[in-house]
Amino acid sequence: MKHVLPIVFAGLLGGSLAAAEGDTTAPSTIFLEQDVSDLSEFVWEKRPIIVFADSPNDPSFSQQMDLLADRAAELAERDVVVLTDTDPSANSDLRLKLRPRGFMLVLIGKDGGVKLRKPFPWDVRELSRTIDKMPMRQREIRERRDGKG
Repeated sequence: MKHVLPIVFAGLLGGSLAAAEGDTTAPSTIFLEQDVSDLSEFVWEKRPIIVFADSPNDPSFSQQMDLLADRAAELAERDVVVLTDTDPSANSDLRLKLRPRGFMLVLIGKDGGVKLRKPFPWDVRELSRTIDKMPMRQREIRERRDGKG
């Protein structure tokens, strides 16, 4: 239950930011509230960002969630979903697979592979740049451009 509260907070914050910008659908949907044990449901569909911490009170965790919520629309545009795990005693499947030590941010590509690991909070601008350099994202950009042209 401890690890669900920050997700709810981030989802509410993301939703209020979206309402302020006039877009109420995309940003609030990137913060998933359910426990996810297997990332295979996202393969070829979404790019999961998993934020790990030893406690929801970890300052790095709070800062990261604020950074993600502030620019949630940019993440939604890149098919990102945000998952959190702040309970190391639960030994979740994601925690066992990715083996975080304290705070850790992990970006998973649409192919299911780990694309980035950071032991400190990362701004959405840097995350977006990393995603935009991925071959699959480059293809998505080309397809959207060609489809509109």
